[in-house]
Amino acid sequence: MVLTPQQLDAIMPDASQLYSDEPEMESSLHYMQLLLLVTCLEWLWRDRNDYFIGANLTIYFSRQQLRNRDFHGPDFFLVKQTQKHPRNSWVVWEEDGKYPNLIIELLSTSTADIDRNLKKNLYQDRFHTPEYFYFSPDTLEFAGLRLVGSEYQDILPNGNGWRWSQELDLYLGIDSGKLRYFTSEGVLVPTPEETALQTQLELQQQNLELQQERQRAERLAERLRSLDIDLE
Repeated sequence: MVLTPQQLDAIMPDASQLYSDEPEMESSLHYMQLLLLVTCLEWLWRDRNDYFIGANLTIYFSRQQLRNRDFHGPDFFLVKQTQKHPRNSWVVWEEDGKYPNLIIELLSTSTADIDRNLKKNLYQDRFHTPEYFYFSPDTLEFAGLRLVGSEYQDILPNGNGWRWSQELDLYLGIDSGKLRYFTSEGVLVPTPEETALQTQLELQQQNLELQQERQRAERLAERLRSLDIDLE
């Protein structure tokens, strides 16, 4: 039976009243890793408005879930082809039935088994999320799964240990103990701060080269004058 919008409104709660109900991150290490994932992708896609990133945000997808409160949302999720604006939570029935295109869970001692098994099955069988990655900021355990048919299959790493995300059109890989994004050419996707620092270093190098060039020109001019050569 197909329900009318009025019938749906009657059985599902007002989305504006559904706030995120997530616990705090397990540690400052987990928080900084999550911040890094969000910040780098936001910076890379700063000219786009067709996506939403959820960070430690509840996904509401059924009445049973609302009653039981038995599901904690992903640490990081990406929904593509949607409007980019702030949300109190992700409410599937208010978002044209959209589920995440990509999910990343940050493993901890208390959640690792759930993330590897129960959540994996939920994202595979209920969400049908195309790609699921998990990473431990403590042990650096890292895996990637892609939905092939109706089941997840491992995303094999390249020679650097990075795994390709079709949803991001980027690699995910470990660098200096952190999960980072890399372009198809192998370039690290920077944070805004790293971009600013790199720009500053490039300007300093350009200024140094200009100063060296002036010094060479002055030495040459002095040499020519010493030989009584008219520079004019």
